[in-house]
Amino acid sequence: MSETPRSRETEGDTSTGLPQRRTGPAFAHTPHRSDSRSPQTPRGARQPDPGGRPGTIPPVPGRPAILLLLSLPGLALTTWQVLVSGPLLAPDEHLSRALVRTVPDAVTERLSDLGNASVAVPVLVMAMAYAARRSRAWVPALTAGLAMALVPAVVVPLKEWTARPGPLEPWAAGYFPSGHTATAAVAYIGAALLIRPYARRGRPLAVALALTGATAAGLILRGWHWPLDVLASGFLCTPLLLAVEWSVRRTVRPSA
Repeated sequence: MSETPRSRETEGDTSTGLPQRRTGPAFAHTPHRSDSRSPQTPRGARQPDPGGRPGTIPPVPGRPAILLLLSLPGLALTTWQVLVSGPLLAPDEHLSRALVRTVPDAVTERLSDLGNASVAVPVLVMAMAYAARRSRAWVPALTAGLAMALVPAVVVPLKEWTARPGPLEPWAAGYFPSGHTATAAVAYIGAALLIRPYARRGRPLAVALALTGATAAGLILRGWHWPLDVLASGFLCTPLLLAVEWSVRRTVRPSA
């Protein structure tokens, strides 16, 4: 058959006409997408479509929101249990009796003293001064100071309202929640949050958590607080510490 001008034109121009099927090992395992996006798009880089079509990633609550959602109901639940002598008090008292004075008093008293205001508050004050000097911003330091001031303002009314007796002093009242635990948590963890941008990542917070945990353990083992008292203080301090963390993130840029 003789070659026509039409056949010569189409032979030289491969960009027009119907698409040709390509074969070969390079295309054997290439997935086909109908939305024209690259199959290698990272999940974190995908932007949700306005209509929320399939394939978009729904928003996930952040860690502060989750902690806040857990802490407020936790504080309400533990307080309610103490007020009505609920079912949580029986295992709480059983656990306390099993733990009290299993460690020498000389050790547990020293651990409990970490929650004294005379010990914990100066640590926070020094961290506030250091952070304010480094960042030249007073908002994080003032937020931490306000968080510490709110500890007695919240703890004292709760103690008077619940009037819970102590493990070794059933004739006394005012043990719920633990003021020493709350003081230690806000002072040590608050100080760690303030200086964390200028220190090795994770180290200040790890030390602060260890000091707070040691305080709580000393109070329980010595018999100065029930475990539920300490747990409630943890719930109570969480929103205060989240406020400190938020102020640091909004104001301070980590050093290189």
